[in-house]
Amino acid sequence: MGRYDLNTPISDDQVQKLHVGDNITITGTIFTARDEAHNRAMQYLRENRPLPFKTQNGVLYHSGPVARRTNSSWEILSAGPTTSARLESFEAEFIKKSGIKVIIGKGGMGKQTQTALKQYKGVYCTFTGGAGVLAASFIQSVERVEWIDLGIPEAVWILNVQKFGPLFVAIDSDGNNIFTQINNDIQKNKELLIRQLK
Repeated sequence: MGRYDLNTPISDDQVQKLHVGDNITITGTIFTARDEAHNRAMQYLRENRPLPFKTQNGVLYHSGPVARRTNSSWEILSAGPTTSARLESFEAEFIKKSGIKVIIGKGGMGKQTQTALKQYKGVYCTFTGGAGVLAASFIQSVERVEWIDLGIPEAVWILNVQKFGPLFVAIDSDGNNIFTQINNDIQKNKELLIRQLK
């Protein structure tokens, strides 16, 4: 398995070198979005309205940070990943319309996201759940926050990060999905055990 240090913006060539099982870090700019931000972003994109933040060749982080205001800036105290499966209904269309190349989250994502990542050349990576303070340690600064009216966790945070990771490539641009592979292996082993017990 390979290990790669990527810098934003992310190119198709970079994405296509990544395979399930690789470990990566990301340096540059990423943005967060959870349920409410996805919902609003899709309204914009479906109406052909420009988003107030850059997404093309970008990195989306499924996270609702804990942040506090310090004078004229923000400090991120914790920024663990949220469960990505709950964003499955948005993600394929968002990938198509936004031009993102890397999604970071927790747990697996479904067939629609897998298909979109293959078609539009992107990857889905996982970051360790419950490690919000560790994730925050990679954040150098908050560039800005958009849609703060949604609340701190649901707002879009544009973050400058340094070697954010390690991130595990769980779905690659060839359509391979580690979660599907594991489930298939479990099913095969289950069937084998059942046959052996008969």
